[in-house]
Amino acid sequence: MNTSFSSGWVANRNSPIADTGGVLTINGDGNLILFDGTNRTVWSNVSIKAESPVAQLLDSGNFVVKDNETMEPGGTYLWQSFDYQSDALLPDMKLGKNLKTGSEWFLTSWKTPEDPSPGNFTFRLSIRACLV
Repeated sequence: MNTSFSSGWVANRNSPIADTGGVLTINGDGNLILFDGTNRTVWSNVSIKAESPVAQLLDSGNFVVKDNETMEPGGTYLWQSFDYQSDALLPDMKLGKNLKTGSEWFLTSWKTPEDPSPGNFTFRLSIRACLV
């Protein structure tokens, strides 16, 4: 049986941990921190302030950080992996560009099947004005 696996998000993609000694934690403010096997910080998300932070892997594959104290049903997440795509497009992921903030969502290949650092290929939407 041939099985194929693709991850929706990779922490520390530009410099992946080479062994299985990595540990992902969430601190009291809601920041995700990735440690390598020697307990050295190798990645963390942007600064988040939450009263009661919770990290959750949703059924969609989106890994999110939310504040259980202030989260409204249907509200926005403090951080979500769908904003940091890899090479797989999952349902509910965005592709495109936020024209107000400049944030862009696109797919990038892995360097090799074993190395998730960015490869040579990207898939992105081009936003161009057409003057007639």
